[in-house]
Amino acid sequence: MIPYDLDKIKAIIFDVDGVLSQETIAMNIDAEPIRTINIKDGYAIQLAQKLGLRIAIMTGGHADCIRRRYEYLGVKDIYMRCAVKILVYREFLEKYGLHDDEVMFMGDDIPDLEILRQVGCPTCPADACPEVKEVAIYVSDRLGGCGCARDVIEQTLRAQGKWLSGAEAFGW
Repeated sequence: MIPYDLDKIKAIIFDVDGVLSQETIAMNIDAEPIRTINIKDGYAIQLAQKLGLRIAIMTGGHADCIRRRYEYLGVKDIYMRCAVKILVYREFLEKYGLHDDEVMFMGDDIPDLEILRQVGCPTCPADACPEVKEVAIYVSDRLGGCGCARDVIEQTLRAQGKWLSGAEAFGW
C-alpha cells in the first residue's frame, strides 16, 4: 500500500524507459530502440483519465512510437527530450494550477531524482536504482514495464472510490 493520502492526488506523471517500458531495450537495424509496453498499464492509464486523473509522460527519449502510444491512450501531456525534467515538471504544475502534494511521480533512475524529491508522492518500480529507492515513499513490487503503472494507478483510484465505479471501467 502506498503510504500517502491518495485522495489528494490529481495528477500522475510517468517516466518511460524503465517505468512504462522495461529497462532493457532491443534496437532495430537503424539503432532505434524497440520499447515494450504493458497492456494492463495501458488500460489503467486510459481509465484514470476518464475518471478525472491527469496523466503525463516525461521522458528524455524522443521516439515517435512513444507519442503515438500515449496519444492513443488519451494522454495530452507528453513531454519528450526532457534534458532537465524538473523544469518541465514546474511548467506542468503551473499549467494546471497543481501543488506538489497533489502529484505522484514514478521514476527509476538518476534523471528522475529532482522531481521525486519535489512531488508529494514519489514512487518507483521494483528495479529502480538504489538512489531512487531511497527517495521513493513507495516501491512497487512490479518491475518497470511489467505493470508498475497499473499498480499505482489502481491503488490511487481505489483510494478515491473510483476503481470499477462506473460503466467507463468496462470499455476502451
